Amino acid sequence: MNIPFRNTLFALAFALVTTAVARAADDLLIADFEGPDYGGWKAMGEAFGDGPARGTLPGQMRVDGFEGNGLVNTFRGGDDSMGTLTSPPFRIERRHLAFLIGGGKNEQKLALQLLVDGRVVRSATGPNDRSGGSESLEPGSWEVSDLMGRTASIRIVDEAKGGWGHLNVDHLRQTDVRPKGPQIDVERSIAVTARYLHLPIRHGAPKRVVTLRVDGQTIVRNDIELADGPADWWAPMDVSAWRGRTVTLHVDRLPAESTALASVGQGDEIRDADTLYAERLRGQFHFSPKRGWNNDPNGMVFFHGEYHLFFQHNPYGWDWGNMHWGHAVSRDLVHWQELGDKLLPDDLGPMFSGSAVVDWKNTSGFGKDGKPPLVLIYTAAGNPTVQCLAYSTDGRTFTKYPGNPVLKQITGGNRDPKVMWHEPSQRWVMVLYVEWQKKHTIHFFHSPNLRDWTLGQIVEGDATGKPYLYECPDFFELPVDGDPNRRKWVLLAANSAYAVGTFDGARFVPEQSNLTGHRGKGFYAPQTFSDLPASDGRRIQIGWFQTATKGMAFNQSMTVPLELRLLGTADGPRLTFTPVRELEALRSSTVFQAPGPVDLAIGAPNPLAAVAAELQEVRAVIRPGDATEVAFTVRGVPVTYDVKRQELVVDGHRAPAPLHQGSLDLTVYCDRTGLEVFASRGLCYVPMPVPPKAGDLSLSVRAVGGPVRFERLEVHGLRSAWKAR
Repeated sequence: MNIPFRNTLFALAFALVTTAVARAADDLLIADFEGPDYGGWKAMGEAFGDGPARGTLPGQMRVDGFEGNGLVNTFRGGDDSMGTLTSPPFRIERRHLAFLIGGGKNEQKLALQLLVDGRVVRSATGPNDRSGGSESLEPGSWEVSDLMGRTASIRIVDEAKGGWGHLNVDHLRQTDVRPKGPQIDVERSIAVTARYLHLPIRHGAPKRVVTLRVDGQTIVRNDIELADGPADWWAPMDVSAWRGRTVTLHVDRLPAESTALASVGQGDEIRDADTLYAERLRGQFHFSPKRGWNNDPNGMVFFHGEYHLFFQHNPYGWDWGNMHWGHAVSRDLVHWQELGDKLLPDDLGPMFSGSAVVDWKNTSGFGKDGKPPLVLIYTAAGNPTVQCLAYSTDGRTFTKYPGNPVLKQITGGNRDPKVMWHEPSQRWVMVLYVEWQKKHTIHFFHSPNLRDWTLGQIVEGDATGKPYLYECPDFFELPVDGDPNRRKWVLLAANSAYAVGTFDGARFVPEQSNLTGHRGKGFYAPQTFSDLPASDGRRIQIGWFQTATKGMAFNQSMTVPLELRLLGTADGPRLTFTPVRELEALRSSTVFQAPGPVDLAIGAPNPLAAVAAELQEVRAVIRPGDATEVAFTVRGVPVTYDVKRQELVVDGHRAPAPLHQGSLDLTVYCDRTGLEVFASRGLCYVPMPVPPKAGDLSLSVRAVGGPVRFERLEVHGLRSAWKAR
């Protein structure tokens, strides 16, 4: 290397170092909390004391990560002390405002806030919202170039009590150098040109608070596992309502090098739409959302010639959270069209479960131009937890009632309103789960108009006092054995335990209670459709089918629609579950059908050896004779009838399945994510979310202990409900 070139490099390096030092010298200190008091800052309440803390306070875990000797520490007197600390006004003169922050996490009650014109324009909180954690302060910053030249102030707020009910703050400064550490309150403004914003999702990533704002107003806030780098999948956020306008995405906290916001794109179709509904673990005749998590079915109603299925939906994650009401419709109970989310989390909380009714007489006043309203009744699970309404006259666009809530909190554990019209008393009836006096109860309310509710009755448990009515109740009337003159009311719980009794519009009198509904696994929170035409005469139910689909961009599904009846037995009326007849439309071929009775001896060849179908419907009427077992294997999943015990055994799970006049009727529906098995005239319903063996399309049956006769034996291959949409 020659000397002049080396000198040039030295001069350049010196200039860069000098420039960096000059930049650092240009930082403007707002507060370092090294003095004996807060100076010009104004403290209110008890949390801040007379001056900065000198590190750890009595009863507190070790505090570190602050600079110098002092910091703001609101643990004075413990987690229950509260107050505010506000700075004098200052002028924003740099592109970034940097700070150190730690302690509890609570965006509303524990916050470091930047105020301009008295309005909070940036906010940060600590990292801890559960037991464990650390008191260390970590670097944070806000990008504030859009606020240059404005007069601002800093406010530190502690309005929290209980564990992690405090905040630690230190070393506030303005700087033009982007600080190391996470970005705080990051925003991106986007001119909307398409239906969706595509958000990058990484399963297991830290959850970020992502807020959609329009004209400065918050539309919705969600906790989202944003992908800072490569995404597992892309969640569509529907922004079509603001096409041609600018929306803002705000994220509370991102790593310094995160590309999450920068990678958000737009499109009129969801990402990877070409593979939609053909995914390896997508149920082919069980409803599941295009993207994200689902759980409870909600708001099931027949309106304008369509079956409406609302459902608990997390559009932005594979796990539970961010509860919206998703929405799908069908004209035949088989082919479903997803319409997007209709109820979004709001200031009253996330949207928990509920029901829907058609207000034919417009008692609510929500109808218009002679059109009866479709009314959704739901739980807003904030603090407090309350019951609310939304309505529509077209079944597509919904308006939340401005007078919400219509039923205030009874206890923190009140939720899942099921509403129905009681014609004899000409009023609405609501059954509501309430955790009351440390017991699981169902509260009965009545109303003339859906808006004003009066408590009528509390049902606590069975005859022994044992509670069984746990959340997501349903309530309906059915004839016994189809006899319209013998009708009973059924009060059903989330696990499908139920009571049978009488109801006069005011009081439900259980005659038998804590009866067992389904006999399988992975079935929860079922609901039945309201407002089916009188000519239909059926009570149709759908439940949450807990089918985990790891590696997919969606998770969980719904059961097939089930027809419920009350069957008279020696023990009293009992619910039966059978697949609705509409499912027969999925039959693509009959791959086996015996022309008459089939006798199967021990060791005989498998009569179903020619069956090769991914989606199967198996129907049989079995007369066991001397057999001790009748053993099917459905794509690798054993489905066996134990004759001696009169039990059905599905993948090792046993359920009582009594013979009727010496025979057993058996129906099996096999999908990619599990089986639903029906026997004993519907008295035995065994949902089983166990995926069949990949690549195994076979079906077999054999007799054990003696010969067996099949009075009926047929197998249908099924087509996908999605492909026929």
